[in-house]
Amino acid sequence: MPGHPRPTISWKGLLILAGAAWGCGGADDQSAPASSFLLTDVRIVDGTGAAAYQGAVRVHDGSIIETGDLSPRESEAVVDGAGLVLAPGFIDTHSHHDGGLADLRDATGAVSQGITTIVAGQDGSSPHPLGEFFTRLRGTPAAVNVASYVGHGSLREAVMGEDFRRLATDEEVDSMVTLLEAAMEDGALGLSTGLEYDPGIYSDTEEVLRLARVAARHGGRYISHMRSEDRALDEAIEELIRIGREADIPVQISHLKLAMKSLWGQADRIVDRLDRARAEGVDVTADVYPYEYWQSTMTVLFPARDFTDREAAAFALRDLAPPEGILFGRFSPEPSYVGKTLSEIAQLRGTDPVTTYLDLIAEVYPPSGPAGSESIIATSMDTDDVARLLRWEHANVASDGSLAGRHPRGFGSFTRVLRWLVREEGTLSLEEAVHKMTQISARHVGITDRGVIAPGMAADLVLFDPAVVTDRATPQEPNLVSEGIRGVWVNGVRVWTGTAPTGSFPGLVLPRGP
Repeated sequence: MPGHPRPTISWKGLLILAGAAWGCGGADDQSAPASSFLLTDVRIVDGTGAAAYQGAVRVHDGSIIETGDLSPRESEAVVDGAGLVLAPGFIDTHSHHDGGLADLRDATGAVSQGITTIVAGQDGSSPHPLGEFFTRLRGTPAAVNVASYVGHGSLREAVMGEDFRRLATDEEVDSMVTLLEAAMEDGALGLSTGLEYDPGIYSDTEEVLRLARVAARHGGRYISHMRSEDRALDEAIEELIRIGREADIPVQISHLKLAMKSLWGQADRIVDRLDRARAEGVDVTADVYPYEYWQSTMTVLFPARDFTDREAAAFALRDLAPPEGILFGRFSPEPSYVGKTLSEIAQLRGTDPVTTYLDLIAEVYPPSGPAGSESIIATSMDTDDVARLLRWEHANVASDGSLAGRHPRGFGSFTRVLRWLVREEGTLSLEEAVHKMTQISARHVGITDRGVIAPGMAADLVLFDPAVVTDRATPQEPNLVSEGIRGVWVNGVRVWTGTAPTGSFPGLVLPRGP
């Protein structure tokens, strides 16, 4: 980034490949960069949590073939790492970066923070049929690798259509099973649910269990945006643990959080419950993003789905997210509200916040006629809780972000952890943080050939300066790229120069592994 000189290629690399291994020029250069080179003078943080060591990494045809004290071979392209940290490419286990990927193939929001693999199909929503999505990606690859869950909500929608505000019949669940079987055979990682969202909110545990058992039979996993992250958090966790136990399947909590004031300070209690479940044989894990504010719909604050309930709205604005802490990221009936808080909009309209909130929902979801679109960013969590959950041994870092969203997590989650918890707070070592972004992440979603710098692993790599690496994205400017990420390689091909994408698209579809 400006003000920080990036590493240069050695004279040998320049003479042999004219810089191809380092980046193939700028973002407009479409020539295919070399995927065989030696990356020298790097501080290797290998992803396992082991202490960093100085050395070099040899890459050939997209794979790591050697690490350690290595010397260049004759006519080998050499990239000088200038003593910076080299880590495995970060794996975003809960990502919405696939949205718009067809148009934003360079995936700037992801690669600029060191992400090389995104895991899609989150919150119960996935492309349908999933196999067709994978086929399109193979034909027109992106800069990043893509793996995906199959969404329970998408299965429900395909089977039940608009008649989803009820329990599914046995026959309808049978139809969902058939679709799930096909998606698993196409390489889905497992089943995802969004039980706080339509249409998944109308399902019961038995429906989810039937589907989870199918995913388990295929060696898949279960990931869930649980039924509640606030009022009924404990009950939601118990449901997830039950699914893990009875379906005999690994279960991951999506974006684990304590999103209600009365829950603040109870992170240790939640971690203790999860540890007890693990001791009982349930493979429960979690992903966490490093922000005190979430992004979702206005309706998510109404679990009973009664959008005329003033008492429920008042509770939400008092105990979950204050009006001054709710920022509008999208509001189709009145686009000028984007970037304003609920408190500011209430002042503009001359109505109290509760009335304003209910009126805004009614405007975007009218009783008759098509629904509009809306999204809010709401401050609901405590910083200490977020940090404690991130430090849990079985938590990995994720973004929950998108390529052009209003929440800064889409551009800054991983670099924020490196700045905040590693460099500023010192509550995570560099090796621990990288471990939570790489090897643990790979294990939690079942990816077997990435997440560690070792011979035989895919050459997904990120080179960064730990002294300056930082997030820059904010709610006001959510698409600012991070600083300090000097280079990113996906399958041995450079996709980020340190200031811009290279215009290369080496990403692969990653089907479920063994």
